[in-house]
This record gives sequence, C-alpha cells and structure tokens, in this order.
Amino acid sequence: MVKKWVGFLGLIFIFGFFHNLNAYPKHKRQRAYYTKKYEDPVIKEMLERDRKLLEEERKKTEEIDRKYRELKKKKKKRVLRFSFEGVVKPASPQAFKYRVWHFPPVAQYLTGTCWDFSTTSFFESEVYRLTGQKIKLSEMWTAYWEYVEKARRFVRERGHSFFGQGSESDAVPRIWKKYGVVPASAYKGVVAKDGRYDHSLMFRRMKSFLEYCREKNFWDEKIIINHIRDILDKYMGRPPEKFSFQGKEYTPKDFLREVLRLNLDDYVGFMSTLSVPFYTRGLFDVPDNWRRAKDYHNVPLEEFYWVIKNAITHGYSLVIGGDVSEPGYNGFEDAAIIPDFDIPPRMINQSARELRIYNGTTGDDHGIHLVGYTRVKGWDWFLIKDSARSSRWGKFKGYYFYREDYIKLKMLTIFLHRDPAKALLAKFK
Repeated sequence: MVKKWVGFLGLIFIFGFFHNLNAYPKHKRQRAYYTKKYEDPVIKEMLERDRKLLEEERKKTEEIDRKYRELKKKKKKRVLRFSFEGVVKPASPQAFKYRVWHFPPVAQYLTGTCWDFSTTSFFESEVYRLTGQKIKLSEMWTAYWEYVEKARRFVRERGHSFFGQGSESDAVPRIWKKYGVVPASAYKGVVAKDGRYDHSLMFRRMKSFLEYCREKNFWDEKIIINHIRDILDKYMGRPPEKFSFQGKEYTPKDFLREVLRLNLDDYVGFMSTLSVPFYTRGLFDVPDNWRRAKDYHNVPLEEFYWVIKNAITHGYSLVIGGDVSEPGYNGFEDAAIIPDFDIPPRMINQSARELRIYNGTTGDDHGIHLVGYTRVKGWDWFLIKDSARSSRWGKFKGYYFYREDYIKLKMLTIFLHRDPAKALLAKFK
C-alpha cells in the first residue's frame, strides 16, 4: 500500500512541475544554446582588406613584369657620370694601410635596412676588437624588432610617427638593450628558398594595415602588434626565444651579456650642421630618425673629419651615413669622389656642406661601415664595406673607396666607440 501511495504522489509531482513550467511565460525562460563565435567587425574588415591587398599585389607584380619587359626594349635612361680618367685610386682593399677586421660584405638585397647591415657589421668588428671573437650576428633579428617598435610608436602616436624601412645606427643598441641579440646561425630572417632578403611586399602589407587602422581610428595596441608580427613571421620567420651556441643554450639577452660582452652605452653619434649650435646635442632631422632622438653630438666639419681619421688610424671602425646620389659616386669604379664641376675640393667647407643639406641635394640615403684608411697621391682614402647593390658592380664586390672630399661634403653622421672621440666629448657640457 505504501508503494502505491509513493507512486501516486510522484505522478502528481511530475504533472504539477510540467503544468507550472508550461504556465510560466515563455519570454521569461532562460535557455542555454550554442551560437557562432562573435566576430569583431573591425578585425573582420581588416583581414578582408589584407586579402584584397594580396590580390592587388599579385596583379601589380604581373603588371610590373610586363612593364619591365617593355622597358628592356626601350632606350635606357641617361644619368650624369664623371670620368675617373686620371684619378689615382687605391689598388685594392688590401692596399689600405689601416684596416679593421670585419666579416666579408653581406648583401641587403631588396630591403631598406642599410642602417642595420652597416651597424651590425660594426658591432661584429667591435666584438673582435674587444674580445677576439669572430661571431657573425643576425641583421634580421634587429630588423624584425625594429619593425615591431615602429608599429608600436605609430599606434601610441595615433599615426603621427614615421613608419618606413629606414632607421639610424642608434636603433641597433636600442633594440639589443630591449630584446638582446642572436648569432646569424640562430635566426636567418628569411624564408625564401634562395635565401635573399626582399621586404617589398612585407613592408607594403604592414604599411597598408597601419594606414587602415588610422583611417578607422582603431588603436588597440595588442591586436595591431600581433597582426604586424603575423606579417613579419610569414616573410621572415619567428625569432627564437632560446637557441644553442657553441654547445650552450642562451636567451638573446644572455648572449649579449655573457658572450658578446658589449657595453652599449659606450657608443656615440656625431653630426656636423649649422642648424644646431656646435658642442651641443641635438636632433638629426631626417625621417629615418623616427624616434626623434636628440642626442647627436654636433661639431664643426674639421672636427667631424678629425674624429673619423683619429678612430680608423687607431684601430676603431665607424658607421657613417649620408648621400650616395652624386655623379662622382660610381659602383663600376668602386669609388666616390666630388668632381670639380660640382665644387673644387679646396672650396669644400662648412657652408658648402650646409647649402647642400638645406637645398636637399645632400640627403640621408645610406649607411655604411668604414673599415680602412690609406693615403694616395696626397689624398686621404677610406675603405667602405657596403651592403648595397651598386657596391657589387665593380671589381671589389661589396667595397667602395671614398675620397676625403666625398666624406667632407656628403657624409652626414658617424657612429663609433667613445674612446677615440674623448677629446671632442670633453667639449660638451
């Protein structure tokens, strides 16, 4: 009998439960259900824009190839050149009396990273000078993180910061202080099968993406930097967090500290311009100085040139940067001089230099590594290690010979260890 009453009461309870459930207004019921993951419309639009950009680039490449084939059939453009007849140059790179140890020249191919190749080469020479070690370092490690930092500043400045391929020598120690550095064996920075660097499409994709963010007033730093890194990873590969070197595992910062043992605060930059008072530190006002660093030491031309000679003749190399667009700059001759139809050498002074900076005929085109010095027929000549294509047109692949007049008139900045510049630095407050 008890079992029957229990069963009867159970039926009543179940009936009452469903009756009440049906009586409860449907719009107040809360039910769980599955749906598609929410897609941020801005991110979706950016990705779609990225896809369209790739398709546009494919079409552009086809059009460029077509135009190139047509151009080869046409008469080539004429450029102004200077005859080197009668100019006595050093016979070869081995003819330079003072030479600093350096690795053989490396080509930068289709990248705007001369600042990186020249300064990395400089620090390789510094590592050898200070520790006796010959360690080939990764240029692309620095380039990768420099792109990231440029994008980060672009976001924080809300689009009011220059985003380009170029930079200055001081970018290298800045990046190394933050991210460390790795040997070339740990990070090649190129995924192309032929191993040649080409940042053309990669840069256009990043630039287009950042411009789109500016148009939409979209400034989520985390999302933007992640997308920039996705693009970099696609074309350069993901940088390692750890790597092995000579049988030991390192992080990039450990490698800088324990193996290279460089004090990055020992390196300084100089310029020579009338736009900043002499013996003060100021802004090198060019787009590639995108950080707008105001720590270049400004000195008169005579002392600018003096510190170059003083450094190289005492075993220190330098990074120099400036203009490479003159008629006397000739890769087929492996040399750079100032022709007398431009300005006679004896007339090159601070004012002649400043005039060309002011009117734009001297620009911040290229960064190179100065690795040697000699004197020929009354002229100072400097051995230049160069990563640009034109340095491979002549007999000495990857090298130029700069005469003193070209240095004085057309080179804008130098970057070096502070020791050979102590006499100049003492003049600064």
